[in-house]
Amino acid sequence: MRLLLLAGTGEARRIASALAEMPGLEPVASLAGATRGPARLAIPTRIGGFGGAEGFRAFLESEGIGAVLDATHPFAARISHRSAAISAEAAIPYLQLLRPPWLPRPDDNWLMARDAAEAVAAIPAGARVFVVTGRQTLEDFAGLDKCTVFFRQIDPPGRPFPFPQGDWVIGRPPFSVEDEEALFRRLRIDWLVVKNAGGRAAATKLEAARRLGVTVAMLRRPRQPAAPRVASVGAALDWVRRLAR
Repeated sequence: MRLLLLAGTGEARRIASALAEMPGLEPVASLAGATRGPARLAIPTRIGGFGGAEGFRAFLESEGIGAVLDATHPFAARISHRSAAISAEAAIPYLQLLRPPWLPRPDDNWLMARDAAEAVAAIPAGARVFVVTGRQTLEDFAGLDKCTVFFRQIDPPGRPFPFPQGDWVIGRPPFSVEDEEALFRRLRIDWLVVKNAGGRAAATKLEAARRLGVTVAMLRRPRQPAAPRVASVGAALDWVRRLAR
């Protein structure tokens, strides 16, 4: 069976390694190309978009794809909706792996924000803000121009920092709790803006914020497709094994 893995997460990396060892399977992964020089996956990988819905349909047909496993980021909702809908049209089995969202603990200070605009409106002028929402979201935070803003991204920027006060913070995850805590202390952060991505690896910044009493503006997840879904790598691999029999 020819299986398409829509990748871009740590879970997708683990799945790719398992698929490479699975007999009777011809897996291929796809990365959107949002990060320059991504780490290699254990299976053949294409990088870049499909060219919209028609391009995705054409790829499924030309490559003889027999199943689609969607392990993209919880905020890559447009990709997930499109992939689920087109897979259903083509009668191709589709499964979304969606890790559980983070939930606040009693000692957390979270603001649950519908989107970046709601988060920006809640953050007071003069705050020192650490934004970890991905480089494609930078323009959504233009309203923080009266704050000191630190914006983290994986790849070095190709343009000047757009805020009057603050700077880029370049780094490739994972980051330990101790590293995040030291960074927040050094930058004197009092607000953290983050997407509710879920997962253990990315939760270290939340633990650091908890320890330091930093307020967290937590962006809610977008609506997900009405499609079959699991919450763990193990369950996703069980699905593949059943299909490959």
